[in-house]
Amino acid sequence: MSGESRARDRAAWQTIDSGQLLLIATAGLFIVVAIAHVAAVGLRQPNVAIIFGVLIALGELFRMVMPGNREVAPIASAGAMGYALLIGIGPEGAPPDARLGVVAADHSALQVVAVTAAGMLVGSLPHIAVGRSPRPDAMARRLFNVTVVALCFRPVLSVDLPWPLVLAVMGVVVIASCFTDVFIAAVIRAEAVRARFGIALRDEVEAKLALCAATSATAMLIAVATTAMGEAALLIFTVPILVTQFAFRRYAGIRATYLQTVRALSRVTEVGGYVETGHSRRVSRLAVAMGRELGMSEEELLELEYAALMHDIGQLSLGDPIPGGATVLASPAEQRRIAELGAEVIKQTGVLDRVAHIVQLSSHPYRTGHDLFDDDPSGAGGSGGAAGSGGDPAGEGRPVPPPLAGRIIKVANAYDDLVGDSSDRDRGAAVLERLRLDSAAEYDPTVVEALSRVVDRRPRQ
Repeated sequence: MSGESRARDRAAWQTIDSGQLLLIATAGLFIVVAIAHVAAVGLRQPNVAIIFGVLIALGELFRMVMPGNREVAPIASAGAMGYALLIGIGPEGAPPDARLGVVAADHSALQVVAVTAAGMLVGSLPHIAVGRSPRPDAMARRLFNVTVVALCFRPVLSVDLPWPLVLAVMGVVVIASCFTDVFIAAVIRAEAVRARFGIALRDEVEAKLALCAATSATAMLIAVATTAMGEAALLIFTVPILVTQFAFRRYAGIRATYLQTVRALSRVTEVGGYVETGHSRRVSRLAVAMGRELGMSEEELLELEYAALMHDIGQLSLGDPIPGGATVLASPAEQRRIAELGAEVIKQTGVLDRVAHIVQLSSHPYRTGHDLFDDDPSGAGGSGGAAGSGGDPAGEGRPVPPPLAGRIIKVANAYDDLVGDSSDRDRGAAVLERLRLDSAAEYDPTVVEALSRVVDRRPRQ
């Protein structure tokens, strides 16, 4: 392994927070206990264990990264959960179970954990060989989820329950496992990106609900079909999750392409000398961090990132570039002209109209919304205008407040225009004080304070 690869792996481990370490340690403990148990009592029904282990390994081999940098392996998860839920193995080969008329699957919950861990390890080896180390926290969460299913469901098979009740218990267990997985992911994400837990939980539900439903349904289908048809059912009933994974991979690829295109487009102003190198990237990072601080959802944060990256694209229309590209030093009329021209450019994409709307209003002073709230003490008109198209929702000629994303970009842009890539904390504090003095006129005070908290969390140089 090269020195660069080792440094990258060390950096990846250094970014693991306490919640992730606890999850990894718990999963590791389960693996040790499971392997010790299997070594002591032996591997039950090894042919079935190997078949499911191979399916899990293939699923790990074809894992993918979803929007929000979420690593998922739906085929591996469905295979592992299917093994945990397995009741029997077809109608032949040994004396049948009196209740179901099939060969009973008598493996323990700990054997499920051991087989899942072995399959995940084997499936990860090709990735490790080419330098794509797996994310230990994501693998630990998948293993933990399967462990919950196995520990909850396997003991139920020792009780003589009717078939419909067994299916009902199976459904309850997989639903509970989905909620457990989403909850753990939200806890880890809230700590990792410093988001509110409620916002992180909502984002995880929106991001994982469809995939979790497809994975759980496939796992139940695999378990029931294998019980009725034998091992051949694995080949048939894995197809639905393959189709789902293909659809999700295309969706993730489209979103990644959008972001890459936007990032490339944002650099045009830097290459042309209209703004300082790295300005758009720094503004977007600040804006996203401030958006999380203010409780924006993941979808809103994505639009905010797009808008922050392209907020200066209108400067390409200027005959004489602004010194240093600092639009905060330009006249209000010039700022609005740049924003409006940039919005027109973005609208030409045909798919980023909401982003164009944010960019267009990012130059508007906060006092527009402040005056509106003064006219409407209840704040109802203000919130309606912020979500609208930028017109006059009341029809009375009153100004409309810029949307939250626009107010965030205005503050982040002003801060970076005046601080740049400097790491001088005294300079940053002076700029923050200047923004506070302009609050309630040019800048939203709440957004300025969010910026202050974001800047305070930066590591000291």
